[in-house]
Amino acid sequence: MPRVWDVPVHDSTRVRDARVAAEHAAAVAGLDEQRTATAALVATELATNLLKHAGGGQVLIDVVAPAVLASGRERNQLVQVATVDHGPGIGDVSAALSDGFTTTGSLGAGLGTCARLSDDFDLHSVPGRGTVVVARIGRVLGVTAHDRSPAARVRAGAVNVPFGGGEYSGDAWAWVRSGDRVTLMLADGLGHGPEAARASTAAVEALRGAAHLPPAEALRRLDTALSGTRGAAVAVAQVDAGASVLRFAGVGNVGARLCEEGTWRHLVSRPGIVGSHRPTTLREEETAWADDRVLVLHSDGLPSRWTPTDDTCRTAVDPAVAAAVTVRDASSPARPVRDDTAVAVLASTPPDGP
Repeated sequence: MPRVWDVPVHDSTRVRDARVAAEHAAAVAGLDEQRTATAALVATELATNLLKHAGGGQVLIDVVAPAVLASGRERNQLVQVATVDHGPGIGDVSAALSDGFTTTGSLGAGLGTCARLSDDFDLHSVPGRGTVVVARIGRVLGVTAHDRSPAARVRAGAVNVPFGGGEYSGDAWAWVRSGDRVTLMLADGLGHGPEAARASTAAVEALRGAAHLPPAEALRRLDTALSGTRGAAVAVAQVDAGASVLRFAGVGNVGARLCEEGTWRHLVSRPGIVGSHRPTTLREEETAWADDRVLVLHSDGLPSRWTPTDDTCRTAVDPAVAAAVTVRDASSPARPVRDDTAVAVLASTPPDGP
């Protein structure tokens, strides 16, 4: 079962905890010594920034798949370091990423250094609402610059917050690619802790062998794989990039929302539990997919009245940043998330995008 490291940073002693967590995550991801040192440095710098500029915040460290997948079954893993705060925000992001920029009398190399050393780096900040930073470190295998297929422009990312600072989250997400089909799944194992994590991890493993299947068929395969666990709520969304079609099927209370031309709508799951009480028939919803679409899958750790903001419906930001912004805006220091909470985002980079 994969670990998730949730490090609240409210004093200098927790900066070391963030660094150690990044080193542990690098070992899980199989990173070499140089990249392990990079992950540790990035975690240290970002945690230090939380104290200096935001009065504290949260560091989330996970082992994730790349934000863009090659066709096939590569299982490359990266260390993702995400920070979330409710601080004053950054007025000039471009200046903050420049070496030498400082508001505290320090060397001012923190964010700029992290951006240069990371394989992926993005941030979102709004004055008065706080800042989200996501950095990923690791080797990206199998994705080449000459892959101009529509599926190569589909990106996904997520954040996962274990309930009560636990070592394991009962939520898990994964995404796979088979040709022009890109499939994103989010599973919420029943309850909390290791047993819930075993159920959601079983769903992740089963999905890797179901990349070629449509969502309803993938759910049937997952149901068999989870039969020896306590079960999970599971949502599966698949973009057929060649046909510009999104297909969705879900069982249980994993939320799914699709942004179309700036308007959000729900995708509906069937009641039940994958692994024990799967519905006899599975409804598969189909809709058009375009470059302006953003899909959000989330577990029930988000408040029931959570409403997406305009910041979530932006294809230009890293999907993991959009996921972290969702977690930040749906919670506060006084109102933390109430369950294991995972948010996964799927979007396409426009043809003239980065």
